[in-house]
Amino acid sequence: MKVLILGATGFIGFPVAQAFVRAGHIVYGQTRSAAKAKQLAAEEIIPVVADTTDTEVYLHLVATVDAVIDAVGGTDLKTLSDVLLTATTEAVQAHRAPDAPKLTYIYTSGTWVHGDDRTTVASDTSALTKPAPLVAWRPAQEQRVVKNPHLNGIVIRPSLLYGRSGSILATYFRKAHEGKVVWPGTPGGRLALVHCDDLAELYLLAAEKVAIAGGQIFDGTNDVNESTDAFLQRLVEVSGAKGPYEYTAPSNPFEVALSTTSILRPYLGRALLGWRPRKAGLIDHLEIYYKAWQASEGLL
Repeated sequence: MKVLILGATGFIGFPVAQAFVRAGHIVYGQTRSAAKAKQLAAEEIIPVVADTTDTEVYLHLVATVDAVIDAVGGTDLKTLSDVLLTATTEAVQAHRAPDAPKLTYIYTSGTWVHGDDRTTVASDTSALTKPAPLVAWRPAQEQRVVKNPHLNGIVIRPSLLYGRSGSILATYFRKAHEGKVVWPGTPGGRLALVHCDDLAELYLLAAEKVAIAGGQIFDGTNDVNESTDAFLQRLVEVSGAKGPYEYTAPSNPFEVALSTTSILRPYLGRALLGWRPRKAGLIDHLEIYYKAWQASEGLL
């Protein structure tokens, strides 16, 4: 299989690209940075250096690739997600042979679409009635992907990521390293989590099993949510920060989203694709994950 990954040097895109390479597939990785292109090449990923919005530079590849994965990060994703979906659809119509199999298109959403609910268990197929305001636009975008008539659309919703350089958790690891453990929100919350390597395996399985994954939306999260309070207490212990940990009032839409609790019990990835997260949970191996972040920052 040939795969084009957009955002291939990001916290999601890079492990995904590595997973496809390990599985024997040919991987093109889009990056805006010539320096990071060397990082991709060293991982046997074919670099495509272009701004994400310069779709003409790389979307001609839809003529021959089997899948495009949108793993792009950033702040203006509402506009960019739709731009990429529209441009890919138009490129398929312009460059792909009419008798070719449908192009697989995997869109990266997120579990914040489930919103804040500390009592109700949700799954991949639960109705999205109150998404976090930051991502309130995403349910409509998910539907545009899975209902696109020109693509074999798939949606993957990662939960809060951990491992390696830390992703969003890196900000809070940094604050702990500086002496104080803080988190937006109120006590009693729970974290839906997934290790970046386990998430990458879900993308791989979805692409390889597109015959059954096409048109589906998968929550990419561990089997068990973890206590936010227990995580913060363990972070105090691991980092050597001055306790006790503190909660702060969310000051922006991002912090509001981060403070949400969604009690998730996803089943589609397990039932259809055989996906099983294998990495240890965040709290159980927090010392290892914290040191991995320290190493990525040159602090060891």
